[in-house]
Amino acid sequence: MIDVALVITSLAALLFVARMLRGPALADRVISVDGFVSTIVIGVTIASVRPGSGVVESTVLVVALGGFVGTAILARFIERRGS
Repeated sequence: MIDVALVITSLAALLFVARMLRGPALADRVISVDGFVSTIVIGVTIASVRPGSGVVESTVLVVALGGFVGTAILARFIERRGS
């Protein structure tokens, strides 16, 4: 079951990357980066459930915080660029 969840998460990450490369506007690319970071967080969380996994939950927190801060900075950049 964990493998199926990882495959679905990987597919979602690939779709976010495709949107990141294709997106016509900068805002589309920022949203796809945020979604990509979210799928990474989800994938690491799923992998940490596996028995004997060396993944620590603090890794998930650091990646999630970094993704949030990055998205906030890019959103602020887009907001200032528009005016």
